[in-house]
Amino acid sequence: MRPIGIDLFSGAGGMSLGFEQAGFDVVAAVEIDPIHAAIHSWNFPACKTVCKSVAQVTGGELRLLAGIGDKPVDVVFGGAPCQGFSMMGQRALDDPRNMLVKEFVRLVTELKARYFVFENVKGITVGAHKQFLKELIEELIGAGYDVQTSWKVLNAANYAVPQDRHRLFLMGCRKGETLPTYPLPITQIAGGKKVSPTDLPDGPTCSDALSDVPDAELYDSLIENDAVKVEFGEPSAYASSLRGLSNDADKFGYKRLTDPSLLTSSLRTNHTELSRQRFAATPQGSVEPVSRFFKLPPDGVSNTLRAGTDSQRGAFTSPRPIHYKYARCITVREMARLHGFPDWFRFHVTKWHGARQIGNAVPPPLARAVASRIIAALGITPTIPTGALKPGSDALLSYDMQSAAKYFRVHRGVIPQRNR
Repeated sequence: MRPIGIDLFSGAGGMSLGFEQAGFDVVAAVEIDPIHAAIHSWNFPACKTVCKSVAQVTGGELRLLAGIGDKPVDVVFGGAPCQGFSMMGQRALDDPRNMLVKEFVRLVTELKARYFVFENVKGITVGAHKQFLKELIEELIGAGYDVQTSWKVLNAANYAVPQDRHRLFLMGCRKGETLPTYPLPITQIAGGKKVSPTDLPDGPTCSDALSDVPDAELYDSLIENDAVKVEFGEPSAYASSLRGLSNDADKFGYKRLTDPSLLTSSLRTNHTELSRQRFAATPQGSVEPVSRFFKLPPDGVSNTLRAGTDSQRGAFTSPRPIHYKYARCITVREMARLHGFPDWFRFHVTKWHGARQIGNAVPPPLARAVASRIIAALGITPTIPTGALKPGSDALLSYDMQSAAKYFRVHRGVIPQRNR
């Protein structure tokens, strides 16, 4: 029987996929945004996606909804947002802006999870936020958990992802379990300065990720739609895996029943001619001075793909890099390739939501590397599941906020309205 995982703050499901590929059955995921929850439902049809704030669910409710009864929960994982700073006379964890982090600890405890993985931005390891991290560790220890106090910031580029992306991972276990260790790097950063250990192979490059993807601007239908049947080019080893062509493409995850000839998440962008001229004139690996967009280097890695701003802060679009070959920004699918998402994985049909879903996600190969260390600590040999999963209804991919909220039977205002 495969071990059980639960994803808190799941978004579209980067962590869910990484843990599934490592050998876990992710039985429940909690996500407050109805649009993101709908995308998670499409990609993980066997998982119960709960569209609520983690503050509104209990461990017992998650067990009931996931249908796992009293089965042990092997791991709870997630990346709670934390914004508060340590202030004189006040603990950082008591800052109202950090409430969701305390809820993470509560649910880990209520579910009696054997292991936990807390993921967050690199910034909480420096300055005033360091106090926050210290208090979080104390909170977990007080709840009966051993914590790997030599926490690590891992770079996705060291785990076969063509993107320079640093994330903090804090791991631990219930007292009496085997404390997990961190995954060792498996690749050097392609095109970057070589660091020890120097015997690691170079990781995939932007060209490895994108060279087989046909130019979206060759297809008029992608002006209005995000998917079209195409003929892909010759893939690199990296792209071959994401396209499901290699023997280990699914790792220890479930195969998805999708059409491999479909190029998805590729809605075109209508750039001005002046913008195209500036993009074309920008050297590869440099920043275009007006838009401040980074132009991808074919033999290097992408800069960190970001989510843009949320609806409360102006709803600015995610800053998608410039393609190294074409005078345009990359598509959402091309972002997904640079993030390590397989081609069957779908995102919202709009560029705004799709790009945000990727920018907010942990790259699945990085999540898989961390999850594999939990599998090892559990003393389990991962197994390849039998059978395949048919994704959810395609309607889930195009819901606006009102439709998504109605689908999950939650209030439309759960997420503040976007300012266009």
